[in-house]
Amino acid sequence: MLLSLFWRTFILLVLLQVGSILAWLQTLRTLESEPLTLQTAQQIASLVNLSRTMLVHADAITRVLLLKTMADQEGVRILPREPGDQFVPLGPTTLGNRLTDELTVRLGPDTIVAQSVNGDNGLWVGFNINGDSNWLRMDHSRFNPAGGRTWTIWLITAGALSLACAAAIALRINRPLKQLSYAANRVKDGDFAASRLDEEVVTSEIREVNRGFNRMTQTLAKLEHDRAVMLAGISHDLRTPLARLRLETEMSVVDGAAREHMVADIVQLDAIIDKFLDYARPDHVTLTPINLHAVVSSCMYAVQDHRELQISISVPEDLYVLADEVELARVISNLLENARRYGKTEGTEVARVEIAAKPREDWVLMKLRDHGAGVPPDQIPNLTKPFFRGNFARTAATGAGLGLSIVDKTVQRMGGAFALTNANSGGLVAQLQLQRATDLPQGTDSSRQRLQRPAIKRYLPPRPPPQDKVA
Repeated sequence: MLLSLFWRTFILLVLLQVGSILAWLQTLRTLESEPLTLQTAQQIASLVNLSRTMLVHADAITRVLLLKTMADQEGVRILPREPGDQFVPLGPTTLGNRLTDELTVRLGPDTIVAQSVNGDNGLWVGFNINGDSNWLRMDHSRFNPAGGRTWTIWLITAGALSLACAAAIALRINRPLKQLSYAANRVKDGDFAASRLDEEVVTSEIREVNRGFNRMTQTLAKLEHDRAVMLAGISHDLRTPLARLRLETEMSVVDGAAREHMVADIVQLDAIIDKFLDYARPDHVTLTPINLHAVVSSCMYAVQDHRELQISISVPEDLYVLADEVELARVISNLLENARRYGKTEGTEVARVEIAAKPREDWVLMKLRDHGAGVPPDQIPNLTKPFFRGNFARTAATGAGLGLSIVDKTVQRMGGAFALTNANSGGLVAQLQLQRATDLPQGTDSSRQRLQRPAIKRYLPPRPPPQDKVA
């Protein structure tokens, strides 16, 4: 089980505090036992000696009055010890053994220390007076060390204070790291404005870390802004000469075949510029409930005249996702274009594409699969990197190498995940995980979406038969 830094620090501090409390508890009990035993032995020995002197030197009437006074005011009784008395020696504890030994030294070897005589509990001391055996009975509380309820209350109080201090220390240690983690995630998502850390904190080490992190985010924000401006500026500046070149080509080139090739090259350059603009697009998107079936249908409608694509869909009509409608359509269109270019079934000029989606708890899993040659497994992690083109297995790569990078970046902006895998039976599978929209506003209608398209009609004329070349 993985624990956060807070819980790791908290548990370590609690263990340290508990260990310290137990060590101090044992130390205090050890230091308490010896003085308590000596003091109790001295008091008992004094009572026994006073009682012996009283019984020896006092007359009968005075002796009775003294015995009665001691029993009423001090809880001490002196009783004769009969040969048939049944007694239980003091418990074999460290304090009990120490008290017995000390009283034996002070009162003589015939001294008996018991915790019960004839079923009467108390602290009993047997001693002799001129050859007569007697019992001196006292309340057992005279020899009760601090414990039980006293130690329990003390331990609970110390434990509660230790837990509170450990939690406060762990929170104080963990707070700057948690703020740094949050800021790092904001930087990862491209939100540089929300990633600034406090540079006026009291701790010097954390203050230096925050300052360094803020300088880093400022540099990254400037680099990101310069990159977007550069890509947008270059792409925008190229559009005008390309349009002029296309116009001049169509009007001035006499050779029809050469003119078509030149126009195709210019169109391809214009498409590459679109990719640069898409890649330089800001990272902020607004997520709204979108009908996934309607978006997929609109994308199919846009490519229904492509003879190189055969698309089948299996998307529930009542399935909604949280996304930006235009961005999601761009993702699906890029994947369809990628499949059209590189996912043709071997031996044919047609790319068969299957689009399926199904809900799973709070997510919608969408798969777009072709039946082409697939991609070598070692190249799959690189397909979503900018400007990478997998030419080895999916040849004839004529794009800028940004299509799948744009898809991955766009899906992440919408809070989802994107992955590429090879199908077991051949072909490439693009997997999208999008947030499922469950709380739909009243009156939601997929026909009112921005990408509204008529029903798909794919009635294309048959391919003309190939003509034999004449030598």
